[in-house]
Formats: sequence, C-alpha cells, structure tokens
Amino acid sequence: MSKREIIFDTETTGLDPRGGDRITELGCVEVIDFIPTGKDLRILINPERDIPAEVTAVTGHTREMLKDEPVFIQIVDQFLEFIEDSTLVAHNAMFDMGFINMELERCARPIIPKSRFIDTAAMARAKYPGSPASLDALCKRFDVSLDSRTKHGALIDSYLLAEVYLELNGGREQSLSFSGSEGGDGKVVYPVRAPRPKSLKSLVSEQERAAHAEFISEMDDPLWQSLGLLKADAPAE
Repeated sequence: MSKREIIFDTETTGLDPRGGDRITELGCVEVIDFIPTGKDLRILINPERDIPAEVTAVTGHTREMLKDEPVFIQIVDQFLEFIEDSTLVAHNAMFDMGFINMELERCARPIIPKSRFIDTAAMARAKYPGSPASLDALCKRFDVSLDSRTKHGALIDSYLLAEVYLELNGGREQSLSFSGSEGGDGKVVYPVRAPRPKSLKSLVSEQERAAHAEFISEMDDPLWQSLGLLKADAPAE
C-alpha cells in the first residue's frame, strides 16, 4: 500500500510562536513512497505584525509585501485539506509544529498531535552522529543542488527537504520493487514456479540425436552420463 506524506516548511516573523511571532509563508510538497508527485502548495500569509529586518534578510518578506495577503484563518481550510491525515515531515519539526499548532489554536481548530510529525534533523543526527545536520549540510552531503535557493522560501526548502528525506530513507534504490518476498532471515524468497501442465514437444531431430549420441560415445566415461544427468531424448522445457 502506498504511503502518502507531506514535506512542509514554514517561514515566520521570528522564533517564538507563544511570544507573538506568526507564520508568513507555508510550503507543502506531497510525496508518495518518498517520491514527490508534483502536487504542492505555497501560501503567503499576512502576519498582522512587523517583520524584523534580520528576518527579512533571510526570507525576503516585509510587512508591506505581505499586507494584502490572506491572514491564516482565511487559508486554514486550504492547508488542512491539502495535508489531509498524512504524516508531516519537516526539518526541526518541533519548531514548525509549534507555529502550526499556535495558528490552529487561534482559529479554534484542533491541533495536530506530535505523533504525526517526522523530524528529518533528528533522523540525520541519529544516522550521522557528530556531523552537521542543517538542511544545507545535508544537501551538500547528498549532492542536492542549492542553485534554486537565493533566500529561504518555504516551498523551495520543502522540495530540497523532499530530496534529503528520500536519501535519509535509503535513496532511490530503496523504492525498487522485487518479485520475491523477504523471509524471516532477511533473504529474498521467490515462489516455486508451478510445473507445466504438459511438456513441450522436443525440437531435437533424429539426425541431431544420433550425432549427439555418437559424440558422447567417443568420450571417456563422462560423469554426467553415468549419473543420468544428460539425456539426448529429454523433452525441452
């Protein structure tokens, strides 16, 4: 059964959702079995507050730029319809979860439980202990191009994270499907092919059979003949 997940990212006015900071941009990318489907969502949001200059330097967002965009309560249904009940994958997911759930609470909507979030930063730290686990560092580790990113953007970062998430789960090779099934010892077990209901007619002519017998007779007691492993008149399969 295919697994649908949503890779997502937020851009915000700051670091503290409980201290008045708000979301300015949402980016979501649908992946099925770790592969992006091409279905995505990007929403710019009016945070209804000032944006510090140091944040603008990172995201490019200004209050003037976002003043005519919808506020969160106007796009909440669009966001929830897109994510459905899928698992949400984010880098430093608890940060994004804090902002998403703060905004949902402000809209009097149920928050999303922690169990629905996967944190790729935690995955990277567990897989590569002691190594940098930022999104940029992981993109460099996995040769994911950063050419499309001039500033941090929620949708751009979501697409970058989708490639990183695939690599953290084994890369494209993990999605290959084999006809056998995995046994208890980890080996691939292939089902035994049922025998043909009727043997195929032999295509060996009498002349070929005689020539083969003559050739064998000239050999010095071939082992496969004494064991009955080779018979000139055996039907083909």
